[in-house]
Amino acid sequence: MNYLLSVVIGVAFGTVSRFVLLRTDFRQYPTYPQGRMIHLSFGFIAAFLGAVAVPSVLDSNWTAVTFLGLAATQFREVRRMERDTLEQVDLSELVKRGTPFIEGMAQAFESRNYLVMFTALVTTMLTVINLWLGILGGIAMLFVVKQNMSGNILKSIANVIEGEIRFEGPNLFVGDIHIKNVGLKVNRDIIMERAVGAIIIPKNENSVVTLSHLGQRQAMLHQVANVLGAYIDSGEPSFIPLSKRDMDDGRLALFIMPQEKDFNQVKTVLEKVPVLDSAIRLPSEGDKGKK
Repeated sequence: MNYLLSVVIGVAFGTVSRFVLLRTDFRQYPTYPQGRMIHLSFGFIAAFLGAVAVPSVLDSNWTAVTFLGLAATQFREVRRMERDTLEQVDLSELVKRGTPFIEGMAQAFESRNYLVMFTALVTTMLTVINLWLGILGGIAMLFVVKQNMSGNILKSIANVIEGEIRFEGPNLFVGDIHIKNVGLKVNRDIIMERAVGAIIIPKNENSVVTLSHLGQRQAMLHQVANVLGAYIDSGEPSFIPLSKRDMDDGRLALFIMPQEKDFNQVKTVLEKVPVLDSAIRLPSEGDKGKK
């Protein structure tokens, strides 16, 4: 009973932190209400395990602390569950997320449970010392959790400018970068009427390699199609969004068919595309043998 209030406050702040981290946005994932209930339930379990770890240590009950290891195993199962679900959903997408984007989302769901556990642990530990100190610590942890909700976005590593859609015979170009061959004139006319081109200019050599990652490029195309819609249907290969890279300077050209031809909307969406952890490369920090 000595630690009951501390545990309750720790669990409360931990559960609230999971609610703060949980957001159903334009991706419609996690689904509402079933998906959200699943993740809130896991959040409560994570908060409870983090909170009870403190009294266990203070009472020298080391066996109870081993439940933290069991929790880590369960949260890896959350990651696997999300990966499997998203892979099945992706099969029905007209513009797919791609495996790296799915893996990044699955990692996010796993890592957020660890944030919840840490929030509950810190809050409980401070509450044991002083009730008000624990409450202030819990509030501070909510701000920390909010700051760790998302990582870098595209505009932090690259600039987005408009690229002219044009044809040279059947060859489609965005700016000076060749995209593909479009044989039918009727399809070329539709593309000229509705397509939007974007040029992604990397800010440094690290960005050049990051943007060359196929998963990162697919994430950009999916994000635009998901937010702005896509003028595309199955069996229409000429209208499928594509990305091509200028191998000389690392610029990336995107060919997109949104529902509305408005580059400003496309630019806003692209600038907010997350930079995938699996795509990040740092060649500037490597030893190339240069003097």
